[in-house]
Amino acid sequence: MPAIDGLPPLRDVIARFELNAKKSLGQNFLLDLNLTQKIARSAGNLEGETVLEVGPGPGGLTRALLANNAAKVVAVERDQRCLPALREIADHYPGRLQIIEGDALDLDFAALAPDEQVKIVANLPYNIGTHLLVSWLLSEPWPPYFSSLTLMFQKEVAQRIVAAPGSGAYGRLSILSGWRTDAKLEFDVPRQAFTPPPKITSSVVHLEPRDNPLPCSAWALSQITQAAFGQRRKMLRQSLKRLGGETLLAACDIDPRRRAETLTIEEFCSLARQL
Repeated sequence: MPAIDGLPPLRDVIARFELNAKKSLGQNFLLDLNLTQKIARSAGNLEGETVLEVGPGPGGLTRALLANNAAKVVAVERDQRCLPALREIADHYPGRLQIIEGDALDLDFAALAPDEQVKIVANLPYNIGTHLLVSWLLSEPWPPYFSSLTLMFQKEVAQRIVAAPGSGAYGRLSILSGWRTDAKLEFDVPRQAFTPPPKITSSVVHLEPRDNPLPCSAWALSQITQAAFGQRRKMLRQSLKRLGGETLLAACDIDPRRRAETLTIEEFCSLARQL
């Protein structure tokens, strides 16, 4: 496949630096440049934008972001083996790629762009993707330091992010995402596009923060949803027992016999305000 930027094909980069994907790091390298371009375009107009990327690996998506005119990409990579490949990209785009070696779970993302909103775009490692999304959705203050999130997940996780009340996929991720963002499933990515191929299909989701989400405490909503869906087969009077149970539900005029998946985001916010 022709290069988008004059740099070597990703397969050659992976072979030269002996970058075998590590299962322990949740790595599956995306080598299809058409798809990395499609992900970059899903983030919207990147011209003049600063982009934060988590887990760039050999830099396939990084290259697409830079080729689509991102003013600067800040790439956070834990795997030391990938750093030489990323430095080659940095040399090709002088002053536009900042590489941070470290664990994304320990990073203060807001501190990386203190004077401007950024876009977060990433093919997230499967083993930390949900954790990172929740941390971004619960960011304070709100509106947050990012103007959008364009992220790849396992398809099952992506469906949970955009699920509607009453559906089988509806859960804590659906509520946190729907409360503070407009979330949209962009497209699926077949397993064959990765090296090594994962066992499942992936999907790209685009989330844009709401300026004025329904009023409630992020901490309280997190507690309510965690309790409610931690025992989703039980009635709410039982799953929310440690948070007030029937008393809490009565204050919000919610039938205690209902189950978590039947409540709307508005009802969950009402419970969080009461808590």
